[in-house]
Amino acid sequence: MKINPDLRITELRLELPPAPGPAGVYKPVLVAGNLLFISGQGPVKPDGTLIKGRLGLDMNTEDGKLAARQAGLTMLSTIKTHFGELKRIKRIVKVLGMVNSTSDFNQHPAVINGFSELMAEVFGEENGVGTRSAVGMMLPSGIAVEVEAVFELNNP
Repeated sequence: MKINPDLRITELRLELPPAPGPAGVYKPVLVAGNLLFISGQGPVKPDGTLIKGRLGLDMNTEDGKLAARQAGLTMLSTIKTHFGELKRIKRIVKVLGMVNSTSDFNQHPAVINGFSELMAEVFGEENGVGTRSAVGMMLPSGIAVEVEAVFELNNP
């Protein structure tokens, strides 16, 4: 059974935050062939503010996981705003999850699971889970996580 991700957002009662505009010289979304590339998305809350913090310092793994989920909601909002209906997406292909963390924090994959679990809820287990990397680094504006992704589009 084909899942309609736009309908799933309603069924799950998910609240999408406002889609952020570019913070530099880049496109939020770009279509190349049958792939949809999404620039890095931070965790924007429904009121437009950012979830900030550093894993291993002032945030724990569960806090980070919630921030990664919020980055996923931000990404869905960005796609809807700059691309259109989510049902045009066939599947997620590749995810890069970046975690603002201390050098001794080592639970980056567990944090980014917040994003991946959301995508599985919205697009289904088969199409909502793709390849993934999760790494630690310093992030702009002190945001807790940033996630970029590549999606495959349905044939027109």
